[in-house]
Amino acid sequence: MIRDLHTPLCEKLGCRFPVVQTAMGWVADAKLTAATCNAGGFGFFAGATTEAGDVENQLLKIKELTDKPFGVNFHMFQPNADEVLEMVIKHGVRAVSYGRGPDAETIGRLRDAGVVCMPTVGAVKHAVKAVELGANVITIQGGEGGGHTGSVPTSILLSQVLDAVDVPVVAAGGMYDGRSLAASLAQGAAGIAMGTRFLLTSDSPVPRSALDRYLETKDPSVIKVTKAVDGMPQRFIENDELRHLEGMSLPARLAMSLKYARQWGRDAGLGPLAMAKLGLKVATSGESSFAQTVMAPNLPTLVQRGVVEGDADKGLLPSGQVAAAIDRLESCEDLIAGIMAQANDRLDALSALTNKHNG
Repeated sequence: MIRDLHTPLCEKLGCRFPVVQTAMGWVADAKLTAATCNAGGFGFFAGATTEAGDVENQLLKIKELTDKPFGVNFHMFQPNADEVLEMVIKHGVRAVSYGRGPDAETIGRLRDAGVVCMPTVGAVKHAVKAVELGANVITIQGGEGGGHTGSVPTSILLSQVLDAVDVPVVAAGGMYDGRSLAASLAQGAAGIAMGTRFLLTSDSPVPRSALDRYLETKDPSVIKVTKAVDGMPQRFIENDELRHLEGMSLPARLAMSLKYARQWGRDAGLGPLAMAKLGLKVATSGESSFAQTVMAPNLPTLVQRGVVEGDADKGLLPSGQVAAAIDRLESCEDLIAGIMAQANDRLDALSALTNKHNG
């Protein structure tokens, strides 16, 4: 029998186990979110990459697949941010995750509706600021994590943030098994969050051609951080496309991004004026340089090519370094059950050491 290891995170999110599936763009779909929740974890749906007009349909689909609480992520600079917020409140979504924004007023609106606000941060100062704005849970992602990431390892960042804030803290970046959970709980975390590990499950929508590339990657050093995609540090599995981007000049990358921006705008139904307003919104967020703003369209185009179309050579494969330690696909149910069993074993072993010493 698996003990639940019930923590304050479980209380706030309404889940059985303190294991969170992060909202990976184009990966954390309705099926993966629901599968995580049904297995006792807490799943976040990727609202930040959901097309305008489709958010409510996706939330209803999740509700058809699970009766458990779930979360949604969003960014204030996405074109349909207001739609996501409205649907989150309308459908009683338990929690939201976010990076940039929202402001204190928006967070207050969510909290008044009973929504847990759970941003992801990569620095102590960002954790402190997020709590000041009203966040009631913090996820810290260390440099080992995939996608946009910082330079501070999880082991150091977790301790720093635990000392700096008085809300539950969830550890992410380098998490993938029961040992990860036991170690994080021992440090004082309220749970763990995982992206790459849930991407590599049988419930993941990622095509097999891309999944095989993840599984074939055995050396953490080739899961590298680069600024070549959109000007901000991100971690990807090295492949032909990433090497191509890193070999391009900045003007060439900017030109490519403008091409992708026009394509993305047409697909999203945005005219030139709407695109200009969106670009201004990102540029004035306080977190982007001009180059980063202009290059931002590179990311969705190339990541979708990798994880949606399954092109492991010409697309990009966001990944945490833990991909090098994962050699098989499991269902979310088997994955979470295994994590909890191993975490209990490790915590029992620690307790036995203490009991033996006291005896």
